[in-house]
Amino acid sequence: MKLKRQQGVAVVTALLLTTLAVTIVTSLFWLQQVQVRSMENQRLQLQTRWILRGALDLSRLILNQDWIDSSQRTIANGVWATPLEETRLDDYVERERLQGENFNATLSGRMTDAQARYNLANLAANKLPVPAEVEVFERLLTNLRLDSSLARRVAQLVADAQTASSAQNTSTTTQPIGLVRVEDLLAVSGFTPQAIEQLRDYVIILPVGGTAINVNTAPAEVMAALVPGLSLSDAAAVVKTRVYYNDTAGFSSLPQITGKQITSKFEVRSDYFLAYSRVKLDRATLETQSLLSRQKNQPITRVEWIREY
Repeated sequence: MKLKRQQGVAVVTALLLTTLAVTIVTSLFWLQQVQVRSMENQRLQLQTRWILRGALDLSRLILNQDWIDSSQRTIANGVWATPLEETRLDDYVERERLQGENFNATLSGRMTDAQARYNLANLAANKLPVPAEVEVFERLLTNLRLDSSLARRVAQLVADAQTASSAQNTSTTTQPIGLVRVEDLLAVSGFTPQAIEQLRDYVIILPVGGTAINVNTAPAEVMAALVPGLSLSDAAAVVKTRVYYNDTAGFSSLPQITGKQITSKFEVRSDYFLAYSRVKLDRATLETQSLLSRQKNQPITRVEWIREY
C-alpha cells in the first residue's frame, strides 16, 4: 500500500513538473512572439516614416517647380493642388518583390493653400489686438453662423501670448501660451468642439503674423470676411466665376469689389501650404499634416512642422 502511495505521488509530481515545464516553454515562446511582433511593428513604423519623408520631399519639389513656373501667383488649380490618389508602393519597391514580401503598401496625399485661410496670428501685433483684423475675424465668424464676439477674446489671447513670450522670467509668468492648433481655441470661453469643427477649414495659425489672404484660392466665407460690405452670396459669385489674377489690381477692379475699402492684407500668391499624407504598410497606418513654407524670392521650401494623427 505504501509503495502504491509513493508511486501515486511520483506520478502526480511528474505531471506537475511536466505541466510546469510546458507552462515555462509556452511562456518563453509567447514572450518571443511578443518581442518579434514588437520588432516588426517598430520596423513598419520606421518604414512608414521614411515613406512619408519621401512624400514630403516630393511635395517640396512640386512647390519649388510651381514657383519656377509661376512665381508671381498661386492659383487653386495649379500643379501643386493635384492630389496623389492612393497608390500601391509594392510594385515600385524592388527589395520587397525580390524577398517575396507583400506589405500592401499604399501612399496618398494632397496639398492645400494655407493662405486661403485666415491667419489667427494676424489678430495681434506688438502685444495689442489689431482692430482691423478683429473685424475681419468677426465677419468670418458671422459668415459661419458663430458668435462674432468671440473674435475679440481670441485677439486678446493672441496679444497676451505675445506678452508672455517676451517676458524675461518665463518660469513665473501666468500669461497664456500662444495658439498652435485650432483646437487651442477651446481655451477661449464660448468656443465649443462643434464651433471648432465649423471653423477648422477656414483658419490657420502660421508661424508669423501679418500674412496676406490669397484671393486666388480663398473660399467665399473668407473672401466675404476680407472685404467689408461684400455679402456671402456676392463672394460666392466671385469664387464661382473667378479668373485667376496676376496682381491685386485685377481683384480690386471686380464690380463686386470696386469702391470697397479693404483694410486687411491680400495677395495673389502664397508662401505657406498644408500637406496631408497617408501611408498604409501592412498593419501600420500613419497620417500626417505638415506645414510647408516657401521663400519669397527663390524656389526653396522648408518644413515648418509635422503632426501625426
